Amino acid sequence: MRVRIVLACALAAGLAAAAPAGALNPQQAGLQVALRAQGLYLGPIDAIVGPRTVAAIRAFQRTQGLTVTGTVNARTRRALGPLGRHLFGTRELGRGSFGWDVAVLQFLLDRHGLKVPVNGYLDGPTLRGLRRFQRTSRLAVDGVGGPRTFAALRRARTRARPRVVTTATHVYVVKPGDSLTSIARGAGISLTALARLNHFDPSRVLLIGRRLRIPGRPTVVKTVRTAEVTEPTSATTVRASLDRWAEHYGIDRSLAHALAWMESGYNNTVVSPVGAQGVMQLLPSTWDYVETVLIGHTVRHTADGNVHVGLAYLHHLLAVFHGNESLALAAWYQGERSVREAGPLRVTNTFVANVLALQRRM
Repeated sequence: MRVRIVLACALAAGLAAAAPAGALNPQQAGLQVALRAQGLYLGPIDAIVGPRTVAAIRAFQRTQGLTVTGTVNARTRRALGPLGRHLFGTRELGRGSFGWDVAVLQFLLDRHGLKVPVNGYLDGPTLRGLRRFQRTSRLAVDGVGGPRTFAALRRARTRARPRVVTTATHVYVVKPGDSLTSIARGAGISLTALARLNHFDPSRVLLIGRRLRIPGRPTVVKTVRTAEVTEPTSATTVRASLDRWAEHYGIDRSLAHALAWMESGYNNTVVSPVGAQGVMQLLPSTWDYVETVLIGHTVRHTADGNVHVGLAYLHHLLAVFHGNESLALAAWYQGERSVREAGPLRVTNTFVANVLALQRRM
């Protein structure tokens, strides 16, 4: 046991070491997820601390009355709440685990081609991805993230990026919404290579109108996947929808934001193995019930419609359980009838506790 603990702590210490700006450090994926949950970082979850991540850190530190440094220390992580704990590699992870380290695990699994949500909550889809990785890595398939699994994730290579051979370069003019990461990905080269080609410090702000040299037509173009929860515009739209419909139904906006984050990470494209869809992860039967019984009219299947239907259903559950948020969330996760007849299950209690913990930080 002691050897395992030492190995885990050493791994965490190595991952937590400060990385140069623009360098990929998996531990930083946890930071980006925590900042996204606060509504401050809307870029890709790519574990690269670029200008947008640093700006989000500074904004968060200002709102919390912390010293504004643009770097994350223990005080900043504590202020981030549940998603600011624990550093990856410092504990074992299993179903129901929640926090920074789960987001890092999800990021690494996603980079290995295992499609999992990146939201800091280890639920069914992440558990299945973890088991698949363990199986292909010839590890014990127990669905528990421990030192051996962590080491394999760090040691194994993601799908190799073929060497890109170019014959010429052309000029690209930076447009609004561009980032070095997205430009490099589109060109099929690394961020470091793009910065080196343009003698550019990737930690500096990328100005609109800047002219960048981009490799010409490559003979082979393949990019390494990165975990993206949502596009910036859709994340902003989802948060606005949550605010609007929470006010409409008299639901605490922080509760609405926390539930949507736990279900999908504000991603309307998520579809679960059982067919739950969108931001609020609604089953077709739930959607039909809300339309026919609770609302009385059809709702368009958009991100805003998904939030509308989800919060109408949550409002119903809150009324059924006399405003008890814990029981309403339990019924959301487990089913209203099941909670009435058997009470919340252990896995349900974990889900409820995590949503309520996140609610306090929203």
